[in-house]
Amino acid sequence: MADSDYFYDGDGVMDSLPVSPEVTYNWVDITSDFFKHIEDLKLGELLHDGHLFGLFEAMSAIEMMDPKMDAGMLCNRGNPKPLNFPQAVASGKLKIDDLEPSELIGIIDATMACIVSWLEGHSLAQTVFTNLYLHQPHSIINKTLKAYCIAVYKLLDCIRDCITKAQVFEEEDFLPMGYGYRLGSNPQMGSAYDASLEVSEQKCIAMLREQEEDLNKKSRSFDDDDANNLWPALAARIRFTRMIYQALLVITKRDSQSGADCVALLNGCSEMMKIIIKTAGKGTQPVENSDSPNPMGFEPMINQRLLPPTFPRYTRIKPRAAALLYFDDLVARLRHAWKITSCTNFHTALDFFMEFSRQRSCILSRSALQLLYLSPSPATSLSVAATAPPRPHPFVEILRESIRSFVNPPALALKSPAGTTPQGRELVEKFLVRCVRPFAVLLQVCGHNRARQRDKLALLLDEFAALQEEAESVDALLVGGAGAGAGAVAGAGAGRSCLGTWLLYHVLRVMIAYLLAGLELELYSVHEYHYIFWYLYEFLYGWLVSALGRAAALAGEARRDCKRGARKHKKRARHAREGLMCQVLQNMCGGYYKALVAFKLQGKVRQPRCAFDSEAVRYKHRFAPLAVLTPPQVHYHEFCEMTQPLKYENPVILYLGGCKHFQQARTVLESITTPDQEVTDLLKVAKTNFVVLKLLAGGHKRDSTAPPEFDFSVHRHFPIIKLV
Repeated sequence: MADSDYFYDGDGVMDSLPVSPEVTYNWVDITSDFFKHIEDLKLGELLHDGHLFGLFEAMSAIEMMDPKMDAGMLCNRGNPKPLNFPQAVASGKLKIDDLEPSELIGIIDATMACIVSWLEGHSLAQTVFTNLYLHQPHSIINKTLKAYCIAVYKLLDCIRDCITKAQVFEEEDFLPMGYGYRLGSNPQMGSAYDASLEVSEQKCIAMLREQEEDLNKKSRSFDDDDANNLWPALAARIRFTRMIYQALLVITKRDSQSGADCVALLNGCSEMMKIIIKTAGKGTQPVENSDSPNPMGFEPMINQRLLPPTFPRYTRIKPRAAALLYFDDLVARLRHAWKITSCTNFHTALDFFMEFSRQRSCILSRSALQLLYLSPSPATSLSVAATAPPRPHPFVEILRESIRSFVNPPALALKSPAGTTPQGRELVEKFLVRCVRPFAVLLQVCGHNRARQRDKLALLLDEFAALQEEAESVDALLVGGAGAGAGAVAGAGAGRSCLGTWLLYHVLRVMIAYLLAGLELELYSVHEYHYIFWYLYEFLYGWLVSALGRAAALAGEARRDCKRGARKHKKRARHAREGLMCQVLQNMCGGYYKALVAFKLQGKVRQPRCAFDSEAVRYKHRFAPLAVLTPPQVHYHEFCEMTQPLKYENPVILYLGGCKHFQQARTVLESITTPDQEVTDLLKVAKTNFVVLKLLAGGHKRDSTAPPEFDFSVHRHFPIIKLV
């Protein structure tokens, strides 16, 4: 066939066209007619036939083989043709034996940088698999490099397995596509599957152990202070690779080793990272102004033909120093994530998930946290994965204990008539089963990146709204059933909405998280702050304080015996501390609201032009997802009615009112005996804002219309007010 009998479809190979009978075409030259008719078009106008050739076809037509649109065409722009593994070995540019320790260290460090770049959202083809050694690892003669390359395949497969199982990644977080590289089997690019090349997990670990021992033996032939002894640095890298791989296997599969072994492995990884970071300069370094992360073994354009015909995306490999620090932080995050296995209460676990999310952890550590709590494990009772019937869903028991610890309802007490009647048990069990999915999704949402969490929280509120209706019905039926079965118990339990209170508490937390996420992501304009903080201050935090108080009261009605007395004390302590923090945040929001209204009255907040703005539309848009059964949504006209008096208030009075709120928040924060970082940051914000509003109330910069600045550097949700 001639060259014209082949076509490129973007998959890296030239495909042949089907053979067809000889066809005679009658071509017509339309060049002169074309230029004649385009004279009728004005500059910028386009003419197309919508029936046969629309805009979609036009975009497709200009994408294929256009250097500005087709990433695969970068190989055809005068650059030297990239050499594959056999070609590079044959030309002498790629050594597969007799490598110096510095060369091995450079290759390993560059590969670690490529792995980090992959974990940050780039493709495997443009990061890790630019390493030519990974294309045919079984062809490498050097045993250390061969063992390391095979281990990288297994490590990549384990990482991808962990992330895809957790399902908390988005397209901007992680690209799982393998581009034809078989991560789980037969790491030999471009070859058919060969069972003899299959490397099991145990064999891979044994290969790395063997190389560790061999490198340590070589190291003993040098003096301890010999600067030319690079074998310990190389051994540390091989040991780190083995230990991080074993740790991820424990996290992903949860059945290969005990938790103590996983913690020991992660601690060992931290020790090895200290040596790796210290000896990062001992290996070969990338050439300045080069796209290759290492002088030997890497070809940035080798997989360019594997990329789809899309806009060329330049991938810059993360610098080695930053990549090594990334791995060091990753190990610390994984070690912290393991602590979730000791959380025996759902509320504690939910707080742990939310706090872990606030640290803006990487996709791998977020996925590991999900698997540690939500995946099947024979050794951990906190597993949420489904099990074989008739055994109940494990997460149902977690939620049951969560309700008991929060409100201690009679329906879940063993000696309660409502809990022991068949109808009562059936109602509660059905409700708990219905709660499994929304609450499991709530934990999963905490694993997504911060930008995506807000959208998913809005969708989750719809499911909670349906649950609220069922909770009210179950509460009503349980109270009625108790009354029919035993009048004395009915008198004690009348009006108890235990399930509804527990669910309301979580709904309010989701609502608050949704609004605060908008502040963290800088989605609100300054002229919108006043009704955001008003909704939090006057409404959501008020409801949350009330819900916690009601939960404490309901839990206090439980029977008093010696065993439950200790639990009751713990429940009261939790409710008390959380209630105090809610009062602090409510006062903080009240201080911001009154300060913002005063700024608005003095013309210190820039307002959008009336012709292009509608506050009612913006208000409706901001609070639309909060339309649930309880608490009822506050509509814009209700907001205007409730805030109308403040529009005619003296700004000085408002500043003093804001001072009072910040002072109350400060007083409560200072009363906390064991402050954490959150308390310390809030205290700094409250103190600073109190001083600023005190100055404004005293007439400082009264005539200035310069808008204040809101500094979120200390706290992500509650800014420090700065006067310009």
